[in-house]
Amino acid sequence: MGPRFRGDDVAFCIGGNAVTPHLRSGIIVAIVVLALDQASKLWLLYVFDIGRRGAVKVTPFFDLVLAWNVGISFGWLQNDSPLAQTGLMIVKAVAVIVLAIWMARSRTLMATVALGLIIGGAVGNGIDRFAYGAVVDFALFHLQIGGNTYNWYVFNLADVAIVAGVAALLYDSFVGVPAAKAP
Repeated sequence: MGPRFRGDDVAFCIGGNAVTPHLRSGIIVAIVVLALDQASKLWLLYVFDIGRRGAVKVTPFFDLVLAWNVGISFGWLQNDSPLAQTGLMIVKAVAVIVLAIWMARSRTLMATVALGLIIGGAVGNGIDRFAYGAVVDFALFHLQIGGNTYNWYVFNLADVAIVAGVAALLYDSFVGVPAAKAP
């Protein structure tokens, strides 16, 4: 016979394994991030047609642009060869599995939600890499000072979720009680 849980301990079960309310929150966050990320990219590509429009000035400091990122975070390791893309997909798949195990074992709501943010963003960017051979980036913040323009990296909603998730994990690790620990 499996472990016994009180009614408030178990939100639902997957394959006979109990899913705690914390884990359910992390899963929901991952799904919402993935849905919002993919919806924003599909809308920009196929409805707004950002590829045809080119850069669109939204505010004096924010533009919508289309950038295909064949590298990893912040455009590092740019390589569009099939072997490099396959390698990045494998690394990403392993990372998502490890993060999912960590999320399932997490003891704090903040760490679980943070891991959900990271997983949702990683899967969203992974879908891009699989579907297009590159990640769709579109948000560009910039600042003009003394005639010089300073641009931030072009990013997407998945990237925002990943950065927010890492920040929340760091906060939970250093300040949260009990601190989040990797399995």
